[in-house]
Amino acid sequence: MTDPSLREIADKVDDVARLVQRQSATIAQLADARGAAGPDVPLLVELHALRGDALACAATARSKRERSAFAAIAGGLERLIAGRGGSVVAPEPGDAFSAATMEAAEIVPTDDAALDRTVAKVLEEGLQVGQRSVRPARVAVHRAGSTGTAGGPQC
Repeated sequence: MTDPSLREIADKVDDVARLVQRQSATIAQLADARGAAGPDVPLLVELHALRGDALACAATARSKRERSAFAAIAGGLERLIAGRGGSVVAPEPGDAFSAATMEAAEIVPTDDAALDRTVAKVLEEGLQVGQRSVRPARVAVHRAGSTGTAGGPQC
C-alpha cells in the first residue's frame, strides 16, 4: 500500500473538520432544546444526517482505526436519536416492503414469487419519530414479473 498523497490527507482533514463542525452545531442545539415538549423533529433529522455522514466516512476510511472511530461516532449519534424520541429505520434484505416506512427507489425483477415485494437492498436508512415516518428508508424492492423500470414503482 502506498502512502497517501498530501492532497488526499488534506481532503480527509477537510472531511473530518466539516463533520466535527456539524456535530458541534447539533450538540449546541441539543443543549438548547432541553425541556422542550415532545421530540424535536428538525434536530432528529439533523442527527440522522450526521449519522449518515459518519457511516459514509467509515465506509471510505483508509485504515481500520479511522473506520472504528467513524463507526463509534455513528453509534453515538444513533443513541442520541433514540434518546430524543426517534429511531433509525433499517430494513433487512428479505423483509416485506412497507410503504409506511420505506420508499421503493428501485425495482429488482425476480422470477421467485416468494421474493415479490420484499427488500432486495437498502439504499439509505430512514428515520421514524414515534409512529411518524420522517425520512422513509430508500430501498430496492423485488418485483415478480417486473421489467426493472425505476421511477414510480407500484408496490
